[in-house]
Amino acid sequence: MKVVVVGAGYAGTMAANRLAKRAKSTEITVLNQRPEFVERVRLHQQVAGTRGVAAPLGSVLRDGIDWRVGTVDKVGDGSVALTDGQVIGFDYAVLAVGSTVSPLPGTVPVGIWEGAEQARLELSALQEGGIVTVVGGGATGIETAAEVAETRPDLRVRLIGATVAGSFTHTAHERIRELLRQLGVEIIDDTVAEVDASATGTVVHLASGRVLTSDLTLWAIIGGTPDLAARSGLRVDPSGRAVVDDYLRSVDDERVFAIGDCAAVPGARQSCYTASPQGMYAANALARLSRGRDPKPFTLGPYTGRAVTLGRHAAILQFTRTDDTLRKAHLGGRTAAVLKELASRTAKFGASTGL
Repeated sequence: MKVVVVGAGYAGTMAANRLAKRAKSTEITVLNQRPEFVERVRLHQQVAGTRGVAAPLGSVLRDGIDWRVGTVDKVGDGSVALTDGQVIGFDYAVLAVGSTVSPLPGTVPVGIWEGAEQARLELSALQEGGIVTVVGGGATGIETAAEVAETRPDLRVRLIGATVAGSFTHTAHERIRELLRQLGVEIIDDTVAEVDASATGTVVHLASGRVLTSDLTLWAIIGGTPDLAARSGLRVDPSGRAVVDDYLRSVDDERVFAIGDCAAVPGARQSCYTASPQGMYAANALARLSRGRDPKPFTLGPYTGRAVTLGRHAAILQFTRTDDTLRKAHLGGRTAAVLKELASRTAKFGASTGL
C-alpha cells in the first residue's frame, strides 16, 4: 500500500510515524514545504529568540519513511501533483496542511515559521524604547506579547484585540490581563482597521479612529486554511476546511483523509491537542485498511482544558468540560506553566514518535 502524507506538522508527522510502526510494509512518502518539523505552538519563543522551535524533518520521522521538500499543487485521481512537475501516485493520501494566516499589509505574521523568523530578526534590531505592537487577542497574541515583553523589558509592548483573553472565563480572563500588565504590556481593546508602512516602522489605524505608531507590528491571528482541498476539487466548508465523513475521509474521495486544522471535524478545536489524536486515528484506520479490514468511525476525544503561557514563569490553565465549554475552575502561576510545558512536550514527542 502506498500512502502520501501532505504536511509534516503535528497531525501529519503523527500519522506517518504511527503508520510506519503499525503497518511496516506500507510505502510512506511525506511531502512538506520546508525541511524541518516546526513546533508551531512555540513560535512565540522563536519570535523572542528564547528557543529554537524547528528540528530537521529526517530526525523526527521514523526510518523507512521517504520525505521530500515540495509544494503540492493538487491531490486527486490517485496522485499528488507538485508545483515542480513531479507526480506521486498513492493508494491513500492524508491531507495535513494545517492552518495559515492572512495578515494585513505592513505586519509580520508570527503564526507561521517564516514570519516568526522574520519577526525575530527585526525584533533583535530594535533599540531601547522601541515600540512593538501585537495584533490579536487570542492565545497566539497573548503568548507573543508576554514572551517579547519578558525578554525585552527595554521595549514598549502593546497588545491589541477586540476581546483580549475572551476565550477564558471572567476570573481567568482578568488574571491573564493582570499578568500581562505586570510584564509591562499595554492592552488595547479595539480592532485594527489598517496598517500603513512608514520609513521608520508602521502606523496602526484602529476601528475607533485612534492612530498609533509602531516600530514593529506583529500579526498574531490564525485565520485561514490553505486552499489545497478546494483547489483539488474536494468539498470544503465556509472556512475552507475539507468536509469529511465519520472516518475523516473526504466526502468526495474515500482515498483521501483530512486531519488537523485543515479538516472540518464537528466539535473539534484547531490545536495541536486535536491534530495529534486525529493523526493517530488516520494511521490506525490506514493500518486496518492495509490488512483488508474496515476502519472504525472516528471519535472526538474529550477536551479537558486550554492553556496560555505568559512568559517563562507563569501560565493560565482554563479547565473545560469534555465538549470544550468552559468550567469556572482555572489554575495559574508556576504550576500551570509547568503543566503547559509538559503538555507541549507531550504533543511534540507523540507526533515525532508516533506513540
